[in-house]
Amino acid sequence: MIYGALAVAAGLPHNAAQAMSTIVFAGSAQFIATQLIATGAPPVVILLTTLVVNLRHMLYSASVAPYLQPLPKRWKALLAYLLTDEAYVVAIARFQEGDAGAGKHWYLLGAGLALWGTWQFSTAAGIFLGSQVPPTWSLDFTLPLTFIALLIPTVLDRPALAAALAAGAVAVIGAGWPYKTGLLAAALTGIAVGMWADGRSRSVVHAGGDASAKSPLGTVDENSGGGSHAAGASGMGARPAISQDRAGQAGGVT
Repeated sequence: MIYGALAVAAGLPHNAAQAMSTIVFAGSAQFIATQLIATGAPPVVILLTTLVVNLRHMLYSASVAPYLQPLPKRWKALLAYLLTDEAYVVAIARFQEGDAGAGKHWYLLGAGLALWGTWQFSTAAGIFLGSQVPPTWSLDFTLPLTFIALLIPTVLDRPALAAALAAGAVAVIGAGWPYKTGLLAAALTGIAVGMWADGRSRSVVHAGGDASAKSPLGTVDENSGGGSHAAGASGMGARPAISQDRAGQAGGVT
């Protein structure tokens, strides 16, 4: 609804504003594009800005790809179109639980279609009714609240936390930069920091595993029948490596 009202206020025709929701179907990119159009930004800046902001969808796609690998291309194309921040968060949480079964793609389809329908309807409502909403309602604050709600459940490890903190700091510092370049810098910084922290964590885990393998604590005294040292040492070195999915999510959702 907020997007529809902003699009009309920025001078977009009603059909163009609705078409953007249908074709682009990416809330943050639509908000940014609308604001840039309102400020008279050059078309190349609008295109590059929305492109970089939507690069996080590459991370989302890479994250869900292993779960959807057996699907035919027509299914993958449809789910790629419907993949949004909200659909990704609820779907990947379901997939990682391991109980989605063979019909896991139907879960993502249902989430995507529900969000798509709601977004189209609310865009139309904003186009025709948004100007009647009192400014005191501050509905524009719902967008950052939505992304905060999506971000918090994904910050489960140090790389994700580092990515979120770095992206948040750069977003605050660059809030006044022209053409929303602060948002671009925040997203790229969060992704870079998250990947760096994830790589560092993996190196520490691997180094710990190698040390355990070489340590006398990791050997088994067959004569005495003692296997507890090997079990303890292997348990210390068997901590799973941290996934890059959450680091990418934390960095991309800014």
